[in-house]
Amino acid sequence: MATETVSLKADVRDKVGSNQTARLRKDGKLPAVVYGHKQEPISIAVDRHDFVRSFHHGHRLFSMELGGKAETLLLKALQYDYLGKDVIHADLIRVNLGERMMVKVPLEFRGVAKGTTMNGILDEALSELEIECSVMEIPETIKVVVCDLGLNDSLHAKDIKLPDGCTLVTDPNALVVICHESKAVAEPVEGEAAEGAVVAEPEVITERKKDEAAE
Repeated sequence: MATETVSLKADVRDKVGSNQTARLRKDGKLPAVVYGHKQEPISIAVDRHDFVRSFHHGHRLFSMELGGKAETLLLKALQYDYLGKDVIHADLIRVNLGERMMVKVPLEFRGVAKGTTMNGILDEALSELEIECSVMEIPETIKVVVCDLGLNDSLHAKDIKLPDGCTLVTDPNALVVICHESKAVAEPVEGEAAEGAVVAEPEVITERKKDEAAE
C-alpha cells in the first residue's frame, strides 16, 4: 500500500534560538529542521495542529515548498516536552519518491500467547524494527502475531514477516518477544510453617480503605 504524501505550508526561519522557538510555539507553530541530499540544513516552521494531526493519522511523508522549490520530506524524528506529551520539534529529511531508505517501524503485537494461560508472561524485548524499503511503501506498523507462543517460546527479528518489498536491517538474531515462566509463588504450608520459613501476612486492602474512610 503506497504511502500518502501530505501537503503542508512551511515558513523558512531566518532567526533561530530559544526565544524565537518559544515565540513560534506560542503562535501555534512547530519548529523543524530539514536536511539531507548533501544540502545545507534549513530551519522551518509549520502549523503545529496540522502536522501533529497528520502524524497521528500515520502520515510520515510531507510535501512542502521551501524557497520556491517543492520538496518531499520524510519525518525522521520528533522531540517531545519534558512530560513526553507535546511535540516541540521535528527533524525532516529530503527524499525522492523512487528511492529506498532505512527506517525504524513500530511493532504491533497481536493475539494472546497460549503460554500466558500456563502461568507465563509475555515479554516484548523490541518495540520497533529497522528495515529498508521504498519511500512510498513505508509501513505504519509491523504486525507480530504471538498466539502460538508457548512457555519459553520466542520470536527473533528473522521470524517476523515483513511487508512485501521490505528488507530487514535489524540484527536477524535480535530477540523480539518471549513468553517465559513467571516466578513461582510459594504455596502456603498447612499447619505450622516449615522450620526457618518466614510467612508474611497478606495486606488487607479493604480494611485499610474502611479505616481511611472513617478518618
